[in-house]
Amino acid sequence: MKVEIKVPSMGESVVEATIGNILKPSGSIVRADEEILELETEKVNQVLYASAAGKLELKVKQGDTVKVDQVIGSVDTSAAGAAAPPPAPNAERKTQNGELVGGKPPAPQGNVERPSAPQAGALPSSVERSPGALPPARKKTDEYLAEISQPPKAPAAAPVSAPRVSGRETRKKMSKLRKVIAARLVQVKNETAMLTTFNEVDMSAVMQVREKEQENFTKKHGVKLGFMSFFVKACVAALQAFPDVNARIDGDEIVYWHYYDIGIAVGTEKGLFVPVVRNADQLSYAEIEKGLKVFAEKAKNGTISVDEMQGGTFTITNGGVYGSLLSTPILNPPQSGILGMHNIVKRAVVVGDQIVIRPMMYLAMSYDHRIIDGKDSIAFLMHIKKNLEEPTRLMLDL
Repeated sequence: MKVEIKVPSMGESVVEATIGNILKPSGSIVRADEEILELETEKVNQVLYASAAGKLELKVKQGDTVKVDQVIGSVDTSAAGAAAPPPAPNAERKTQNGELVGGKPPAPQGNVERPSAPQAGALPSSVERSPGALPPARKKTDEYLAEISQPPKAPAAAPVSAPRVSGRETRKKMSKLRKVIAARLVQVKNETAMLTTFNEVDMSAVMQVREKEQENFTKKHGVKLGFMSFFVKACVAALQAFPDVNARIDGDEIVYWHYYDIGIAVGTEKGLFVPVVRNADQLSYAEIEKGLKVFAEKAKNGTISVDEMQGGTFTITNGGVYGSLLSTPILNPPQSGILGMHNIVKRAVVVGDQIVIRPMMYLAMSYDHRIIDGKDSIAFLMHIKKNLEEPTRLMLDL
């Protein structure tokens, strides 16, 4: 018996995809739910799974364009004996993040204007998916700078996107996702009036609070008190004081968000993910840190879903973890502002009339000048600086 392999739905606006890496060549013996190939679209990069155990027969090659619901191959189950037995339909098994699931999760849905707010630190509940559907583990969006590295193929295979070495040059075809990312970056440059203002913050007070309270905080909440929760709280307070930063342009209208969903850039070996901390104004420091810990683990395992990276109103990126002293972050559309954190360096500064050594960090605030005036961007960054240098103001809501 031959079981057809079809291109599944990947969202309301996605009608076609490009065949990316072929993980199991035609003629291979596969297990049920084993990875077959990758599909590239303008919104997501997804892995297609074998719908049954048996001999794989593919009708496509890398680089082909396919439509949703198109039959691209089949699995001959009469050869299933050569493969490992598939798991029982309702048997539990562990995913990459250790979560037990009873079946395949559903294909991702279309974009939503305002995603629902998950509990901080909570993992998504297990759901079932039909054969051939795509799990959230490989979802990527065109709004986030994430690139799926493709392993090199043998020269004899000569796939469409394989690197071509000629003399002193190597050429590699861009993935559809990377092309969309490139287009969006140029779009930001061409369609926004992006400027950046800079300042520096003395991190002494935040570091003293962390040192003093770290042990008790960790014992009580099971997670360490990091710098990011202070920055999230400082940004929320500044966004509340300067609502133009928490807004976007839609045609000839300015749309103000009345909620505070903060995107946090997380770097991984496969690229940059920007999961969103929902309703950050309503979360405690511990809840923020727990949520960030879960996001970091998911980013490392490649299990962040599209929904977890959509709907942010403001973004924080931390180049300091890589040693960056100063940079100009680029806007994450349709947002109007982004904060860049940098490396903490001990420097000689003047406090009162004395020269002292303090742990200093440069801050960069990029903003859309069409919405935000220069004086407001400077005041916004100063507001963040003040709350970080006097963290008790955040804790006492001053």
